[in-house]
This record gives sequence, C-alpha cells and structure tokens, in this order.
Amino acid sequence: MGVENRPIRFAMAQIDTFVGDIAGNCEKVIKACQKAKAKNADIVVCPEMTLTGYPTDDLVFKDSFRYQASDASRQLAAALKDNGLGDLYVFVGSLGLGSLEAQKGKIWYATDHNRLFILHDGEIFDTYDKHYLPTYGVFDELRLFAPGDKPLTVELFGKKFGVAICEDIWREGGTVGDLRGEGIDLLVSINGSPYNEGKMKTRYGLAVEKGTKLGCPVMYVNQVGGQDDLVFDGGSFVMDGKGKLFAQARQFAEDLIFWDLGATPTSPEDAPQEDVNICRPLGSLDDQVYANSVLGLKDYAHKNEFDKAIVGLSGGIDSALCAEIAADALGKENVTCIFMPSSCTSAQSAQDAREFAGKLGCKFEEIPISTFISAFDTLGLKDGAEENLHSRIRGMILMSYSNQNGGLVINCANKSEMATGYFTMYGDSVGAYSPICDIYKSRVYKLAAFKNEHGGCISESMLTKEPSAELHAGQKDTDSLPDYDTLDAVLYAYIEENKGRADMLAAGFDRAVVDKVIGLVDKAEWKRRQCPMGPKVSLRALKHDRQIPVTQHFFE
Repeated sequence: MGVENRPIRFAMAQIDTFVGDIAGNCEKVIKACQKAKAKNADIVVCPEMTLTGYPTDDLVFKDSFRYQASDASRQLAAALKDNGLGDLYVFVGSLGLGSLEAQKGKIWYATDHNRLFILHDGEIFDTYDKHYLPTYGVFDELRLFAPGDKPLTVELFGKKFGVAICEDIWREGGTVGDLRGEGIDLLVSINGSPYNEGKMKTRYGLAVEKGTKLGCPVMYVNQVGGQDDLVFDGGSFVMDGKGKLFAQARQFAEDLIFWDLGATPTSPEDAPQEDVNICRPLGSLDDQVYANSVLGLKDYAHKNEFDKAIVGLSGGIDSALCAEIAADALGKENVTCIFMPSSCTSAQSAQDAREFAGKLGCKFEEIPISTFISAFDTLGLKDGAEENLHSRIRGMILMSYSNQNGGLVINCANKSEMATGYFTMYGDSVGAYSPICDIYKSRVYKLAAFKNEHGGCISESMLTKEPSAELHAGQKDTDSLPDYDTLDAVLYAYIEENKGRADMLAAGFDRAVVDKVIGLVDKAEWKRRQCPMGPKVSLRALKHDRQIPVTQHFFE
C-alpha cells in the first residue's frame, strides 16, 4: 500500500438489494466484484446497508437477523478471497453489532450500528459507523441504531480517503466535518437515498458543498430499487467542489461504472475504457417520475412473488396511466384490464376503455355490474350510499378475480383524490399497490402526455374529457371538488409547503376553497391510513412524511 504513481480505478456498484435476503445480496456483491476486477478495478464501492437491504426497520431487533447480518461481512470477505477477488478493497454497508456496555449512560437504546465495512484479502480491513441517524420523513434510524462518533480515513495506493454514510453529508459537522484539514484525496459516501422529485439537484449541491470544504471530489454511491413505498433511484456519481461531474451512473436501474482517480490519458491506449469516467445522461423530471413509478411497482411485484397485474379500467386517465405503468413494469402480456360498466357509464368511456386496452395489447375483460347492483335493491340505497355501492362492487370483482386467477390488484388513486378522500372505502380504495398515489391529478395529465410521446397509447379523449367517477348520470369531479389546477395548488401549499390557513389566505387563495380543502384533507386521514402503499415522489408523501392524528380537532 505504498505510494504508487498510477491512477486508482474505482468501481461504483449500484445494486438493487432485497431486504432480508442476506445471502442473495452477498452474491450480488460478488458478481459486481467479478465484473469490476475484469476491468482492472482496485476499489469497489457498494451502497449503504447492501448486505441487509435497506431500510431494515424492526428486523434489526431480531437477534437471528442481527447475528446473520454481522456474520455476513466476514463471510463475504472470505468468499471474495475464495473467488480470487481478495486483492480488491470492497466498501460495503451492513449492520454492525454494538455493545451494551458501550451504550451505558447514553440517551439512545439501540446498540447496533449502520456500518461501512472495508473488506480485503479475506478480512475486515476497517470499519466506520454512521454518525448522523435521521428521524424525519421516512427515516427512523435513531430508534434502530446507535450513532458512531469516530471519523475514518484510509490510505490505499498512496492516496488518502475519507468515508461517510448518507446522512453524514447532509448535515454540518460530525465525523465528516472532522475530516477538514486531513488532506484527503476523495470522500467516499455510501447511500440509501430514496427518490423524490428534484433530489439529484440537491445531491449535487451537497457534493459541491462537501467537496469545497474538504478540498477533494466526492463519490456518491447510491442504492437502486423499490422497497415497499420507497424507490431508490441510484444515479451514483463523482463530483468535485466546483461542480465538475467526473462520472454518473444511470437512474432507476442497476449499474456498474468506473472512475479513475488521478487519470491523465495521453495516448489512445490510455484512453478510458467503456463505462470508465462515463457520465450517463439523466432523464427529464417527467421521465424520472414515470420511471420511479415503474420501478416501484416492478420491484414490489417481483420481490413479493407476483408476476401479473390487474387494473380496473374505467375509461379515465388515471386507470389508463396505471395500466401503462403496469405494462412497462411487468410486460403487457401480464396485465389484465377489467372494464366494469354500469348504467351510468358513458358510451365515450366504454369506447375509450376498449380502444385503449386494444392498443396496449393487454388482456381485456368486460364485466357489467348492473345485475350485481340489483341484488342490493332490498336495501333501498339512495344517493351517495347507492353510488358507493357501485364502487364497492367493482372493488369486490377485482379482488375476487385476483383470488381466482392470481395477480396484483393495482389501485389507481392519484394524490389529489387521496388527499381529499375522494374515493370509496372498500371500493376504489382496494388494491395492493398504488403507482400514482403521490402524484397530483394535474401532474397525471402531464405524465400521460409524456408517456404518449414515448410510445404510450392514452387517447386524446382520455386527455381532454372532463373527469368523472360516473357513479350517477352527468356526474363531474367538480361537483365535489374545485377544478384540479386550483385544488392541486391549495393541496401543494397545505401538504408540501405545510402552510396554515392564514398563510394561504395571505398568499391570495380563495377563503371558501381553502376552508373546503383543509376540511376534506383533515377529515380523510382515517381513510388514507387504510389505503395501499405506493412509491414516494414528492417531498411530503401522505403517509410516512406527513403523520397527522386521525382523531384531532385543530383547524387553522
């Protein structure tokens, strides 16, 4: 490990992990290292908590899980050597066992650590424990882990590297702050950073900030893949304090890219190989949001052993977009669209549904619900109760079809509907996964238009006709809600920006609209608690990021 006058080749192994599949995750690391060695890598860097998958939640309190996860790092080191990969230095995240004795007198109760292991020559070469443990939004790490308090630098191949784990670079000071003045040549940060719209820009900003303060580039290696209602988008990169991008992995897909620290090609034979010092282009924000929904559904289905999806197709834009997402996630041949007309269903919706399914190329079933509705005549249901019956019958058909034929029922609610409670409990609220539940209705239209530009088949009629649940003749969504542009602007202020009533009125919103929307949102909390999960897209998704008591009486 003496001074060497040559470039050091890093391999950034952007891996889609599976929570709890410790053996499978280790195998992925070995395969990535084999590919890395074939391209002459010296150091392989994997994401945060790679061996356990991330987030682990309360699995970390199971002793059997803790011991398996801890042993995995040693077993992986030995397996790497047995596979002829012992000369690599492999940076990989996992759970590290802590000590009850070490935690005595401290304010936290967890003892184990979110740990970075450096593996080499069949051994654990060094370790680092995550210092800052986030407790906001989707994170609850301070309940699960004990914080580390020691910075780490390692000298390899004549260069000095500092390390960090995710949140450590999001805050000032801490163990990363302690690296100032250490003369490091690179900060290596391993991450489990879930996607929200615009987050790549934020990550770049963090890299510039830390790179400026430490006087070196920052390597940001991120997890990729869906885990319940989170999607990790990858996008691993290397950037210096001036914002110069040296390497960039793709988003929403596994990737293995290489970066040479200290490379100065001067002749054709020294020029970068394929995937070395490469910057893959990022998609537009619409592209990213759509890909986020596809990957979330794809991984949720596959990791839970579903290979088919069922969509209740209404002839409207929400269900059509969900069917497109399902087709891209699982293959159109694995998607069944079920159209369930009633006497209230318009001829245009019926035409739109049939034509869309034909263009998409999925399986199509038409199951009229009028005879089901008549079976409830003895109840004498009227108005809203009768309308909700239509929705609940459709939900029952979808779930029964799934029971009989297999397949994941897709919930088609958008964020505007979820926020205001504009859906029927045990009706259109059914389903196992909700691909657009964190996407406002006005954004649904934009994503549908984007998808049409890239091979989609959503008709002009679906894009332009007035939204309606079609639960009674002539029904329009605007009978119950403000128009969606107005509604979504108020919802964004109330949910994303966390503004109160006075703030929104001062910003010029109509008083009657604000009062109506706030009332709808607050009263629908009990409904949202019972709805299926879906991929986070915004800064404040309605479940993890915004936790409001169901029973409360605060109106501002």
